[in-house]
Amino acid sequence: MSVETAPVTESDLRDDDLEDLRLSAKDYHELYHIMCLQREFETRLYTLFKQGRLIGAAYAGAGHEAIAAGSGYAMAPQDVLVPLHRTIGTHFLRGHTPRIMMCQYMGRANSPTGGKDGNMHCGDIEKNIIGMTSHLGANIPTAAGIALGLKLQKKDGVALSFIGEGGTSIGDFHEGLNFAAVRKLPMVLIIENNGFAYSTPTELEYACENLVDRAEGYGMEGVLVDGTDVRAVYRATKDAFARARAGAGPTLIEAKTYRLLGHSQQDPAKYVPQSYKDAAKQNDPLPKCERDFVKSGYCTQDEMDVIKSNCVKEIDDAVAFAESSPMPEPAEALTGVYAV
Repeated sequence: MSVETAPVTESDLRDDDLEDLRLSAKDYHELYHIMCLQREFETRLYTLFKQGRLIGAAYAGAGHEAIAAGSGYAMAPQDVLVPLHRTIGTHFLRGHTPRIMMCQYMGRANSPTGGKDGNMHCGDIEKNIIGMTSHLGANIPTAAGIALGLKLQKKDGVALSFIGEGGTSIGDFHEGLNFAAVRKLPMVLIIENNGFAYSTPTELEYACENLVDRAEGYGMEGVLVDGTDVRAVYRATKDAFARARAGAGPTLIEAKTYRLLGHSQQDPAKYVPQSYKDAAKQNDPLPKCERDFVKSGYCTQDEMDVIKSNCVKEIDDAVAFAESSPMPEPAEALTGVYAV
């Protein structure tokens, strides 16, 4: 079965769009740092899972790092994040440290859920992070509700959420976007289109050329972007946030990328054709970021090598911290479960 996966390339964008982002060298260093941190964190998760040191499942966003870093970096403190399972970099940008997220994956008492839930199912109201729902489409109406609340309270915040291309076929996608468009809500939804909904290729998922084409039908702004280019994702998200703050309503962004691994740690992805794997390797967002940043003079190769090395140390520290943290007491299982 053939799989059409052609991320938008830099040639489809105006050169000045990516070269004049008004970011400092420190900003570019942080963008690369978050991408590396996500890759190293999730690589370590898979190792820990195989060693039986995790509680529950593990999912990796390898190939999605530019989407997480670029979109999360465009957010302001007052904005609200409704993340997805391949965007842990946004958690890091909002203040969930590798230590605390490793505690979450290991079910420790000092994790955001106190050991009651695992992996990415966590949030923090003080950090403006609303925990994701496993039924991924349900995050869209949640984000729309948050955006409605922000608008009614006349706050300057914008709600940001994500969905895979497979999740765009369910009712929550339509209902959430239609409501957001009609009410002109301050909301941004990013479709992370990696070509597969678990094992189903895009040609069996939808008939339109690009999913972002649906935005016109909802009466909202739609943007197609190369999801392997952190600069392009940042620019598109930053523009979408500006439109939302100006009262112009929501934006639908389709970020095309590749999934470098299977759906989760137990998926060998044997259904993926070799042509896709070759293209995914060529479009890996981390080496692409390295090449682009060095070529543009944002970072030197030595600086990027130091960032990569420091990320390994950060994750070493996170694992050690989590494994030395206490497990929850059995009696705690009955607390904080029901609202009264």
